[in-house]
Amino acid sequence: MEFAPNHGEPVWSPGSHIDVGVVIDGRADTRSYSLVGEPDAGCYRVAVKREEWARGGSRFMWSLKAGSRLSVSAPKNLFELQVGRPEYLLVAGGIGITPIVGMAQTLARRSEKFRLLYCGRSRGEMAFLPELSERLGDRLEIFATDEGRRLNIAEAITGLGADTELYLCGPIRLLDAARQAWAAAGRPAASLRYETFANSGRHAPEQFWVRVPGRSVEIVVPENKAMLDALNEAGVEVMWDCLRGECGLCAVDIVEVVGAVDHRDVFLSDHQKQKNAKLCTCVSRAVGGGVVIDTGYRPE
Repeated sequence: MEFAPNHGEPVWSPGSHIDVGVVIDGRADTRSYSLVGEPDAGCYRVAVKREEWARGGSRFMWSLKAGSRLSVSAPKNLFELQVGRPEYLLVAGGIGITPIVGMAQTLARRSEKFRLLYCGRSRGEMAFLPELSERLGDRLEIFATDEGRRLNIAEAITGLGADTELYLCGPIRLLDAARQAWAAAGRPAASLRYETFANSGRHAPEQFWVRVPGRSVEIVVPENKAMLDALNEAGVEVMWDCLRGECGLCAVDIVEVVGAVDHRDVFLSDHQKQKNAKLCTCVSRAVGGGVVIDTGYRPE
């Protein structure tokens, strides 16, 4: 979908995102969406995958009609493409293709040396595939699960030149595998740039419970609601900012786990996640039971 600002011309670069004001269950909220393609003088372009089990932002976006008015922030870029490098590897998993499209188009226009590895369940579910295939030719490689092709990210990294930069956006499992392979290959951390989408995890979302010491209530978190939202609605206030599992402001202490914690953030280190001492309530969930947490709040 495309948004036309009602004043000024959009100024942004590939990798940028915008914050969009949405309404979920009658309540105002904010969602972030990557801008697709290269900058356009007349509009912002985003792609939103409809997820029935997600927190509600995609359902709101899909309900919009031509002429709808939205509150949209100025573009921000935390995933900026650095041009002029010797070589690039772009990797996209599923809807993670959205910020990668503009990067690929920019690199192709500049005749840079690069490849794009695009992973998905099937070609039919892979957004922008026709236009990428036409524009990139053999610089695009498809890994479709239903065709029996799965990306071996460690193998892809092994064959890279020493000065290659890797740009990746996709689910947390793909990111974890890439970070581990990148470090094992002894490559500089600054040459691996990534962005995740916060609804990705190792387990399918399911209902779970949350208890807070000193509170007599057990909070039930449905499969389509974030733990942060359920806590705040129940009067257990938790600070937050990014809603993407990146800043750590909403992290709480874990007192006890029944089942397991599905850590979906990129703020906590692998060691911290293994210790299960904290979780980021904006994206992470419990599976197979529930969790007892300490928010740090103490009444005066």
